[in-house]
Amino acid sequence: MKIILSRKGFDSSNGGIPSPILPDGTLLSLPIPGKFDNLSFDDLNYNGVSFSNILRQLRGTEDKTNHYNCHLDPDIREGLRNVPVSDWKPAFGQINSSQGLLRNQNVAVGDLFLFFGWFRQTEGDIQNGTLHFKKGSPDLNIIYGYLQIGDLTNNQDILKKSYSFHPHSNNHLINAKSNMLYMPSDKLAFSSNYKGYGTFDFDEKRVLTLRGKSRSVWKEIPALRPENLCGNHRNSAKNEGIQYSGIWQEKVLVENKISTNWAKSLFS
Repeated sequence: MKIILSRKGFDSSNGGIPSPILPDGTLLSLPIPGKFDNLSFDDLNYNGVSFSNILRQLRGTEDKTNHYNCHLDPDIREGLRNVPVSDWKPAFGQINSSQGLLRNQNVAVGDLFLFFGWFRQTEGDIQNGTLHFKKGSPDLNIIYGYLQIGDLTNNQDILKKSYSFHPHSNNHLINAKSNMLYMPSDKLAFSSNYKGYGTFDFDEKRVLTLRGKSRSVWKEIPALRPENLCGNHRNSAKNEGIQYSGIWQEKVLVENKISTNWAKSLFS
């Protein structure tokens, strides 16, 4: 089983603010703006509160960006759409150079995506409009979700028929040769207590960021060290921690017990 770290959700260039750690520990990943996508932040909600409202609360202001279209991918949290999809199924799409990396590393059925993103602790009440970032709370990279591959396809007929609601079935992506959709297994191969996809709540063991450092400087977890990643990687951190500079979406861990045991520990 290969483990793939996949960066998703708002970042400094796309969205501009962290996704919220809600007061109850929910890691609510905010999908990045997507000009050519069919859903907007107005079309999504969490427990009845629209994403555009959540953005207004977090930003502390009404702004047109709160109502932009967005790229809901990975689509692994059921019930976010105001208008439910009757045959909704979880899925994750990838394309271009990021998909090329996955292809070159022979990512296939049985392998496990771990989705992480930029988060920050919040306080207040999301229902009454007072949600806000907690003063002094750190910016953190946190693993918030997962998908173990049960199948994958780039067949346009399947995408249009069975996954028409997914952004990688939209016209601006479906025709690309590199377009690929990953669907989860029914259950995790190593624990039948878990579905093949899902989201996590906050737990320190899922926090990648080293305490007291910027969010991109990670704990010295053996599974995440350069020698345990496929390809050539350099640790850019100064003094302590692990840091992989640059713009990237996916990193594939070496297939070994170090990687597997670390991934399993996130579920315990």
